[in-house]
Amino acid sequence: MGLAERRRARGYSQEKLARLLGVDRTTVGRWENGRVEPQPLQRRGLAIALEVSLHELDSLLTPPPTAGPRTSEQQSVDHPTSGDPDEMIRREFLRILTVSGALTALSVDEAEALTDGARKGNPVDFARMNRHLWQVYRLARSKRSVCPVIRDQLTTLTEALRTTRSGSHLLLNAAADLFQLAGEVAFDSNRYADAAAFYSLAASVSKEAGTYDLWACALVRHAYVDLSERRYPQAAETLTAAERLAGRGDSGLSTRHWVASVQAEAYAGLGDLTACERALDRAEKVKVLTGDSADVGWLRFDGTRLAEERGARYLRLGRFESAEQTLKGALEEIALVAGQSYRRRGAVLTDLSAIGARRCDAEQVVVYGEEAVQLAKASSSGYVARRLRGLCDEFGPLSQDHRVAELGAEIASLSTP
Repeated sequence: MGLAERRRARGYSQEKLARLLGVDRTTVGRWENGRVEPQPLQRRGLAIALEVSLHELDSLLTPPPTAGPRTSEQQSVDHPTSGDPDEMIRREFLRILTVSGALTALSVDEAEALTDGARKGNPVDFARMNRHLWQVYRLARSKRSVCPVIRDQLTTLTEALRTTRSGSHLLLNAAADLFQLAGEVAFDSNRYADAAAFYSLAASVSKEAGTYDLWACALVRHAYVDLSERRYPQAAETLTAAERLAGRGDSGLSTRHWVASVQAEAYAGLGDLTACERALDRAEKVKVLTGDSADVGWLRFDGTRLAEERGARYLRLGRFESAEQTLKGALEEIALVAGQSYRRRGAVLTDLSAIGARRCDAEQVVVYGEEAVQLAKASSSGYVARRLRGLCDEFGPLSQDHRVAELGAEIASLSTP
């Protein structure tokens, strides 16, 4: 029996299984025809959904014979139907990003020559709209819902890049800003490849504009892709480059402090407690900044999340007492914030559940884990769902406890954007 046969035996279509695991339907098809293999974090969820062990999953992933007629499902992997609205939106979004990125690489005269018209675009208006979009993104429970508005803004920006002779530097800044926001939407939807491409495009355009803070932030966001897949050495290398760029940027912005806070996560993953705490201490210095220096849309680091970040780093380093104390304090801080973030609270609860798993305390795992699952469902957050799937890797022997097993099944069934 292969992966497709097991999927059908469990009553899943490719679409349903993809929704359960937070991936594209085409990704499931590629797993089934042996073109790619699931990432480590995806394997656990796939095994739970199909009710097999990881060893049994390996045998299911053996590529099927290529001979014989292709099924309609297999054909749809390479040629998504025109009736798939999500795929159509995504393709159009990527097309506009590609065109915008190409135009930012051209001189103003070359870009203007691509069109007969000369419609003027006001770069200041683009910056203002971008900042508004970041605010909408922050407040939206479903981050994916912001995608059509970003797409419209990209379409307008693309036209301005084609036709506007003046203000090219500001337009490049607006483009780099918007590419980072597009990457954030993709990242929250677990589209890592798309997110990495958007962040790389943002970094390239920021370099062209000579805007060091935007450039550094694009690299930080790119590092998050590596951190999510536990590629800590690669993330640390990218963050070192971001640190150097931030040092050449505006000292009134919080860029260098944000870089330090993310460096702490990379150092924790590498098991370097000393470097981690030093980075956290550098990040804490953001609190001496004044005014709006910590929030310019694409840069939102103000130190309010440092408690939960410090707790998460201590958890990664195995300092459970320090982690638990810090994370419980972070929960209290989040509860005091009006319009509290489901994502933030869900992440802290997941970490507290993980501490219970490390201590073999099933009660702690379930109490915190179940609340995190409810928040993930309420917010449709791919980020919280992703964190919870990582939690399943911590269960170990506790998986034999029926309450923990039920929690694992709930996590496996979470739908992500």
